[in-house]
Amino acid sequence: MDWITILLMAVGLAMDCFAVSVAQGLDGEQNAKRVEHQMRSGVWLMALLFGLFQGIMPLIGYYGGSLFTAFFERFAPWVALILLTIIGGKMILDSVTEKKNNKQHHANWTVPHLLLMAAATSIDALATGIVFIPYPDYLWGGIILIALVSFGLSLLGYYMAYEVTKYIRIDTGLIGGLILIAIGLKIFIEGICF
Repeated sequence: MDWITILLMAVGLAMDCFAVSVAQGLDGEQNAKRVEHQMRSGVWLMALLFGLFQGIMPLIGYYGGSLFTAFFERFAPWVALILLTIIGGKMILDSVTEKKNNKQHHANWTVPHLLLMAAATSIDALATGIVFIPYPDYLWGGIILIALVSFGLSLLGYYMAYEVTKYIRIDTGLIGGLILIAIGLKIFIEGICF
């Protein structure tokens, strides 16, 4: 194992965080009277939680060893699918309901919502802890790198999507919800088939 391999693994693990952050950015408030403080603190909290969870899961996998990880590997795809489908479904439902009532949809920055998204996107990182078992010297550096890459790509994904919504009017709740459900399906299919 080398640092390039760990970096590529970190980027691969962070892609779910990036995609969910894009969904959250698309779901951002799109009017001139945005609640900037709530949004800014929510974005940073989201990125921090995504990075933290992505770093902690491989650590749990490493210390849990193959027995603990094998158990979670079997159920992780189901958990990710269920959590992301619930979150995405709620975003779609909120979007449809608010459209009927002529309301504008706003991103959800509550801590429970962000924790659910962080857990759902990081559950597949649990198995990567096993990769470090033969290379314990790389464990802490790898975990820090995974956490930092996830943090950075989460911020990047959110702000890219948020900037797009300033110029293009789209049904962000619907698209964001569909993205989350698609990520859940991707994690499920990868976990079941591969």
